[in-house]
Amino acid sequence: MELKKLLSENSYPGRGIVLGRTPDGKKAAIAYFIMGRSTNSRNRVFVEEGDGIRTEAFDPSKLTDPSLIIYAPVRVRGNDTIVTNGDQTDTIYEEMAKGATFEESLRGREFEPDAPNYTPRISGLVRTGDGGLFYEISILKSADGDPSSCRRYTFTYTNPQAGVGHFIHTYQSDGNPLPSFFGEPEQVTDLADDIDEWTAMVWKNLNNDNKVSLFVRMIDMETGSTETRILNKNKGE
Repeated sequence: MELKKLLSENSYPGRGIVLGRTPDGKKAAIAYFIMGRSTNSRNRVFVEEGDGIRTEAFDPSKLTDPSLIIYAPVRVRGNDTIVTNGDQTDTIYEEMAKGATFEESLRGREFEPDAPNYTPRISGLVRTGDGGLFYEISILKSADGDPSSCRRYTFTYTNPQAGVGHFIHTYQSDGNPLPSFFGEPEQVTDLADDIDEWTAMVWKNLNNDNKVSLFVRMIDMETGSTETRILNKNKGE
């Protein structure tokens, strides 16, 4: 499927992660976006922090509840880039530092406690080195809206194909309550070698009323060098 089609036809996928490999086969590609329906959710920007990013209130005077909207979506540990839709970024980072695997590091976490949506926690890990690429995607979700039961899924991609990516997002579509994503991460084929081209395509196809911020990074699989782009609607980008 085409990522631009999946985005343009869904007014509210929520927060989304795309991991893949560029068509030339040389770089890992990462995209993470956030959307919002409430004033609190829309009052955010991405700012760089070390090798990663964090969310920040655009207008601090309008911030009403930081608990689920202020966090570090991206952190880097050696050859691993961690990207998530919440503070489980820190959990993964800290548990893997103790020797846990990506999947093991999330066993103490569940979906978000935001009834009635019970927003899934989505997470990704990208590992590069020696010209190779490996990535994993996780989703922790309620059992069809039942908060007494948590369903855990981890998808692993070894030596992913050039020009192919995988897309997971928190919500299947808009609604009240918001329906959680279901099924495997969606395979997408419209990646680009040029980071500006790909960034522009993703940003353009996110719903203009609901999109908030976008982070894109490409990692050279041979050298480990990175290119990063950040767009924030609140800054007129």
